[in-house]
Amino acid sequence: MILLGFLSRVLGRDKKETCVLAKERLRLVLVHDRAAMSPLIMNSLKDDFIKVISNYMIIDEEEMEVFLDQKGREVSLIANIPIKKIRRDFAEARQA
Repeated sequence: MILLGFLSRVLGRDKKETCVLAKERLRLVLVHDRAAMSPLIMNSLKDDFIKVISNYMIIDEEEMEVFLDQKGREVSLIANIPIKKIRRDFAEARQA
């Protein structure tokens, strides 16, 4: 029994972790619902971020996260955008 519990934790099947993830997902769904933003709008927003930011830097689009967070009555837009490289040629390309 102890070995089974140890293996579950090592293999990432810890019930507490699963519970925490489920609560976080539910919280995000509720925040999006309260903010009246559909997944379509969130995806469009993410696409727009990618278009604009890509003019200035090379980003990791696969790892990019955009979500809403709520604290009390306040809703915040959170964007986690991993930057691979800053575009140094942006000003030159814009003037041409």
